[in-house]
Amino acid sequence: MEIGGIPLGEGAPLALIAGLNVIETEEATLDVAARLRSLAEAHGLPLIFKASYDKANRSSVDSYRGPGLDAGVRILDRVKRELGLPILTDVHDPAQVKVAAGVADALQIPAFLSRQTDLIAASAQTGLPVNLKKGQFMAPSDVALAVQKVARFGSGGVFVTERGTTFGYNQLVVDMRGLVQMRQLAPVCFDATHAVQHPGAGDEASGGDRRFVAPLARAAVAVGIDSLFVEAHPDPENAPCDGPSQVDFETLDRLLGEITTIERALGR
Repeated sequence: MEIGGIPLGEGAPLALIAGLNVIETEEATLDVAARLRSLAEAHGLPLIFKASYDKANRSSVDSYRGPGLDAGVRILDRVKRELGLPILTDVHDPAQVKVAAGVADALQIPAFLSRQTDLIAASAQTGLPVNLKKGQFMAPSDVALAVQKVARFGSGGVFVTERGTTFGYNQLVVDMRGLVQMRQLAPVCFDATHAVQHPGAGDEASGGDRRFVAPLARAAVAVGIDSLFVEAHPDPENAPCDGPSQVDFETLDRLLGEITTIERALGR
């Protein structure tokens, strides 16, 4: 499987999926994408740029959702054309899929929608690769049927992203064994930033603890994954969505150095 020319799985080098949780302004998005491209190149990692045009699953009706489908896709298209980066974005409704697929190189099914057959079918039928985020309520083995749905409706390929499992109230836990189990079904990505969320625990938004992003990312790379997903922001404390879970660029730079060292130590 390839995403914009970047191979994923089956022995391909570790890929980096990084970007903004949600698009803010056009110029800020281009700036973030350029900074991420420079970091990825410095560490020898292929980069797929991720950003959401709309965050439909917000804790509060007053939470920032993004610029919307049309404006967001236009901004992502500019990132793709001017910076030459493959694009990953999430879709929340089958009606969004055709427009998003006009610029995206892969479509992402959000974790809470990971069993929604119509959304999965519409995404797979575009012929693009589909990133299936494992629901917080799903066991690793439960992903098999969702992967089968993608394969039934499309030929672009599927990969699975681990982003933690609900552990009591407002907590997620990552079972590293699941990475091994799911990798038998499809290439596996680890979402190091959503995995440290405290869902619903913030003030009208999800909380989180970015201290654990790097330790979990290092552990996942050591276990064996095909791609690493990290959301970054120039000022995480003031990010409009999921700020407590995101990292700044200095932290990301250090983390990328650590994970590439782990990869080399393991001979990959």
